[in-house]
Amino acid sequence: MPLLEINQSRHICASVRLDEATAAKVDQYAAFIHASADDVVDKALNYVFSKDRDFQEFLKTPQAKQVATTLRVRKAPSNGGVEEPARKIVAGVESTTSVRAVKA
Repeated sequence: MPLLEINQSRHICASVRLDEATAAKVDQYAAFIHASADDVVDKALNYVFSKDRDFQEFLKTPQAKQVATTLRVRKAPSNGGVEEPARKIVAGVESTTSVRAVKA
């Protein structure tokens, strides 16, 4: 039996809009826990999804499987390489054109 268990997850790039104050708090929280902003958003959303009992019940319904996709997912680079998102710094806040999210 191996000593380490490695769980690989498939990451996608998606574009989301946040309030400026929320984006600043994501960056501050990421610095606070020594993680990336992507990890903060991913873990925070998964935490909310797991704690919301009404949402958990909704996931068991046929309607949950028929929800239209509204998340703007970016296509992966065709050469198999890692594409860096474009970065722009405005008023001391770095914004990116995409945010990675984990698709469960």
